[in-house]
Amino acid sequence: MRIVIAGGHGQIALRLERLLAGRGDEVAGIIRRPEQGDDLRFVGAEPVLCDLESATVEQVAAHLQGADAAVFAAGAGPGSGAARKDTVDRDAARLFADAAVRTGVRRHIVVSSMGADPDHQGDEIFDVYLRAKGKADEYVRKQSALDWTILRPGSLTNDPGTGLVRLEASTGRGSIPRDDVATALAELVDTPATAGLTLELISGSTPVSVAVKSVAGN
Repeated sequence: MRIVIAGGHGQIALRLERLLAGRGDEVAGIIRRPEQGDDLRFVGAEPVLCDLESATVEQVAAHLQGADAAVFAAGAGPGSGAARKDTVDRDAARLFADAAVRTGVRRHIVVSSMGADPDHQGDEIFDVYLRAKGKADEYVRKQSALDWTILRPGSLTNDPGTGLVRLEASTGRGSIPRDDVATALAELVDTPATAGLTLELISGSTPVSVAVKSVAGN
């Protein structure tokens, strides 16, 4: 498979790229800065230079040509202001979905956030972030040309992954190592039967592959 990942230099994306490349997939990661390219090459991914905050849908679609799946894992990141929550977490996610539709890449995975809600109230930066993620998720759900799955991890940690998770429509609050988020994303890419599902993910007691098969069968 050829898989294109938006936000290719992110902490989850780099882990995912390593997993996908290690199992033999062709992986491309979209990055904003050329100096990030070596990190992608190190994990076996092809760096693709494209700024999703300024690119047109045609430009992004060109990078999705020939892909079997697209993963949106971009984010403005900690320390960014409210404006970039909208231009990255909301607008870039919409742009990436539009490009996938235009290119005919049906399998579409979105890394969202637990608590994402287009109607979330509050004026703090994190409130803006949850609204932006919620609006992006809402937009992707309306794209009937996409076999989308939205993954909403809990609080992210850099602890070593255990491979044991809880994956459900609603899990309640909890934390999850980034390693395990990447493992779940790799499984979801391969499981189109999860299309149309919005799933929450925290650490638990079920192996990732079993958890994904379980929600796919519901």
